[in-house]
Amino acid sequence: MKVYDAIIIGGGPAGLNAAVVLGRCRRTVLLFDTGKQRNRLSHGMRNYLTRDNISPYAFLRIANTEVREYGVTAYHSEITHAEKLRTGIFQVRDKRGISHYSKKLLIATGLQDNIPSIQGIQSFYGKSVFHCPYCDGWEVRDKKIGVYAKNKNGFELAISLKTWSRHVSLYSDGRNYLKPLEKDILQKKSIEVFTQKIVKLEGKNGRLSNVVFEKSRRPCDALFFVNGYKQQCDIAKALGCEMNKKRVVITNRLQQANIPGVYVAGDASRDMHFVVVAAAEGAKAAVSINKELQKEEFKRR
Repeated sequence: MKVYDAIIIGGGPAGLNAAVVLGRCRRTVLLFDTGKQRNRLSHGMRNYLTRDNISPYAFLRIANTEVREYGVTAYHSEITHAEKLRTGIFQVRDKRGISHYSKKLLIATGLQDNIPSIQGIQSFYGKSVFHCPYCDGWEVRDKKIGVYAKNKNGFELAISLKTWSRHVSLYSDGRNYLKPLEKDILQKKSIEVFTQKIVKLEGKNGRLSNVVFEKSRRPCDALFFVNGYKQQCDIAKALGCEMNKKRVVITNRLQQANIPGVYVAGDASRDMHFVVVAAAEGAKAAVSINKELQKEEFKRR
């Protein structure tokens, strides 16, 4: 059987950047990707020098072209199972039931946002409904911005968005998790709180215009939600990787998980969810993997 130096699960910025670094180290690399990147519906990427406003699709097209130049083998397939064998080799099985083997394993599958269940939200998600103010706040500066927080508190996000606009409102959709002190602070910051249940979102061509209640509507140009997220897949958990309270994998500064030979990079391991940070973590993980392989090769001589 063929044993690769590394198998990478996840073809987003973290996985692809790791693949480039390992390819340049003349390592044999097998990469799997499902095409379900967290930002795939976004109108453009931000906070990445030389790539500002590039579409996620265009970014991935360029990245995949560069990866192929270094001999990386890439499959558009889902990994359904992974385990570490007694020999120390990793075995992964794809959706077709085919097994693949490697010395090291990098998990870069990222996260999936819990999109609120509001009628019409899918038409606006990625265009005028967002989750990250650092990624999309500039584009809606000085506009009427709403914060949706039905299952979360929403206080911190509402205060944060005052950096981008004076016109910020908080929508709790029939819930109320705010503490009395937080309500006072929001009032002082001129952030109005709406507790009515939301019926739907209104707008045209991906542009939000109103938040609609049962008996009224509120003008709103952009909506940021705080509704939590989950791992794209359970491979890391199944392998026994330690998770923190936010359900992301705990890694050291070299992106190593608690399972020897397992590395995690990108949104799956951190709570700073920038594309540029994910790519950097992928590079760190790749260097760490290469150094570990070098040590093992040296010992065998």
